[in-house]
Amino acid sequence: MNFASILAMVPHSAEFWLTFATWYLAMPLSEWIIYRKLWQLPFSGVGALIRKLVSNELLLGYLGEAQFYAWARSKLDMPTAPFGAIKDVTILSALTGNIATTVMLVAAWPLVSSGGIGLQMHSVFMSLGVVLVTSFAMLLFRQRLFTLPKSELWFISLVHMFRIAALVLLSALMWHWVLPDVAIALWLVLATLRMLVSRLPLVPNKDVVFAGLAVYLLGQETRIAEMLTMMAGLVLLAHAAVGAIFALTGLVGEARR
Repeated sequence: MNFASILAMVPHSAEFWLTFATWYLAMPLSEWIIYRKLWQLPFSGVGALIRKLVSNELLLGYLGEAQFYAWARSKLDMPTAPFGAIKDVTILSALTGNIATTVMLVAAWPLVSSGGIGLQMHSVFMSLGVVLVTSFAMLLFRQRLFTLPKSELWFISLVHMFRIAALVLLSALMWHWVLPDVAIALWLVLATLRMLVSRLPLVPNKDVVFAGLAVYLLGQETRIAEMLTMMAGLVLLAHAAVGAIFALTGLVGEARR
């Protein structure tokens, strides 16, 4: 696997790039829908949510939540502090993600347990155990963790579930645009592996971690390894470009004051 072969895999089709843009914006747009209901957040708040995504992915997990909290306190006219709502949205995001990961593991288990793709059963069991323990702990102490009313908690959970389903489908579709002849079952396993990696707390650059792990587990599948490395590079470049745009915008805004 070399840089030239990876670069040659970058698609030129409009379908791929439209899917990639939709996938990239799925998280901030879904969160905007949530905060629009909770706070009447204007559409300009999407920018703050994109900055939150970039901070979490490039710097440190949950640092973006702290930045978004500071932005909400300074920009929005709210009678109470937004900490409770942000906390509930973050906890429910983790909880729904863990539940979805468990469901996907169960669905992908027949292929995983066959050993045909190189996944080690011990690692899978350990990952599944972490997901289940975290989920059940959140459910057990939900009365002490959440502050929003039940109706709003259900709405937030549904939006998170739709967002997770959309991300999985969009990821598989992006991979299909690059390698259309790969079996759908393998995309299911890779999507499950990506969900597992996304559950790791305080780990930046999760797409790079996922690509490295997938390359290690599926090293014999050269095309898939190159494709996942290419995708990780595109995501990293997208985060860096968006972060640079927001940084320059901030500097211009400060210079005009």
